[in-house]
Amino acid sequence: MALTTHDVDRFEATRPRLEAIAYRLLGSAGEAEDAVQETFLRWQAADVDRVEVPEAWLTKVLTNLCLNQLTSARARRETYVGQWLPEPLLAGDPMLGPADTVEQRESVSYAVLTLLERLTPGERAVYVLKEAFDYPHREIAEILDISEAASQQIFHRAKKHVAAGKTRTEIDETAARRVVEEFLAAATSGKTEPLVALLTSDAIAVGDGGGKVPARARAFEGALAVAKFMRGLFKPAPQKRSLVGGSPEIHIWKANGSPAVLAVVEGRVVGVICLEIGTDGIVAFRSQVNPDKLERATEVWAATDHGEPLFHAF
Repeated sequence: MALTTHDVDRFEATRPRLEAIAYRLLGSAGEAEDAVQETFLRWQAADVDRVEVPEAWLTKVLTNLCLNQLTSARARRETYVGQWLPEPLLAGDPMLGPADTVEQRESVSYAVLTLLERLTPGERAVYVLKEAFDYPHREIAEILDISEAASQQIFHRAKKHVAAGKTRTEIDETAARRVVEEFLAAATSGKTEPLVALLTSDAIAVGDGGGKVPARARAFEGALAVAKFMRGLFKPAPQKRSLVGGSPEIHIWKANGSPAVLAVVEGRVVGVICLEIGTDGIVAFRSQVNPDKLERATEVWAATDHGEPLFHAF
């Protein structure tokens, strides 16, 4: 049955929310777009005149498509080369979704998206729908075909798992930028001690190269190990310039609502380092350098007034 213009408009009205849900569930902008497109095809094939609440119907279809995707993604990630990290979204990307509350902002932070990988697909779905979009348990139960009591239990269990691994605290933008500036000054000083002073004792550094860009298969752990790695990362070397196609411009930005360092070569984002900052210092660096996961970031960056870089690396 062909959709009317009104039917298409009804779908498009829900697209931003659907994309934001799918991204939080899948950790991939590309996969989120595919899931939303498949949802549209299901909408196109349905008898939409009988759908009383389009948003609820579409959310149910999308969530179940994402659950299927998550199940197969787990198998793929077992053979993924090196560490797997989510695809970062730069400030201004509409796929980030709502950011009115602390819970909504945290639900899309790079740190929490990484923690969500520890949850089962069902736990992840309940957590995202409740924490990020404030769906009542009654609606979540209908979406997932479970009881309301089961939804509540799953949410409490998922929230407990996430809270156990979460160390991030909200700091204002001015303070966050100051921390990042201090980090960059220390990382380019050629000395390890200033970096160690900025890190927590149990700091970690994780990188995702996807087998296309060199990245350590295991995380660096501990302030000294992380500091040495970061010092080496910013040390000039012709091999690095050759690898990324030039001398990267370094910008302080925000990705997934958190402070980040962007490396950009001729308008192409070649690296995003997301910083997790706690009350005692920098807790974690999560670096995305897999080019497949930086295409959307490059598109958003091209449409952004980002000003002059702080400096050129390498």
